[in-house]
Amino acid sequence: MEHAIIYDCDGTLIDSEHIAGSVCAEALTSIGIPMTMERFNTRFNGIPAVRTWEILRSEIPFPLPEGFNEAINAEIYRRFEIELQPIDGAAEAIATIGGNRAVASSTRLPQLKANLERTGLASLFGPHIYSATQVARGKPSPDVFLFAASQIGVDPVHAIVIEDSVAGVTAGRRAGMRVIGFHGASNGIVDLDAKLVEAGAAFVISHMRELPDAVERLLGRIE
Repeated sequence: MEHAIIYDCDGTLIDSEHIAGSVCAEALTSIGIPMTMERFNTRFNGIPAVRTWEILRSEIPFPLPEGFNEAINAEIYRRFEIELQPIDGAAEAIATIGGNRAVASSTRLPQLKANLERTGLASLFGPHIYSATQVARGKPSPDVFLFAASQIGVDPVHAIVIEDSVAGVTAGRRAGMRVIGFHGASNGIVDLDAKLVEAGAAFVISHMRELPDAVERLLGRIE
């Protein structure tokens, strides 16, 4: 039976969430909204940035300073250029698993492609790099995973999602896909393994070296 693997990016393929989360937390703290990277990531990990800031604007009792989000994005991109790294073992795991595959991320498409290029992973996916900005709704809605599956020509029931966020696991399950949770990035989220399983992950791995065997286990359940 033809199957495919659909990979989330941030916190799954690239170790980016501690960078973005700390920049956002520091910016919020600077305007009088105390925040830590761990708290920010626990709440907003996997949710598109546009939606994240819609939520925050609705809760903060004053307008954000002019250029606030633009400054945050500039600082995140500056730090990415210096600090961004692939998740250890990701390239090897992807190559070992082989087969049909795609990336389906909440990050805007130009930055998503740039991040994958910067970390040496883009060539593993060819044209099959997709963003939630290409569909109507971001995670935890299933749209981006369904879109990715349609582009690589696989029935969602035969797709396996690799995800590190509750929003992403929820999206994968809503798409009718099986999900393997990943908790090996530097996002600072406490008890993430249990949260991913509660959201619907079949099981959780902590290092990419475990992924090929995890995929084989899950394929045995599907087939």
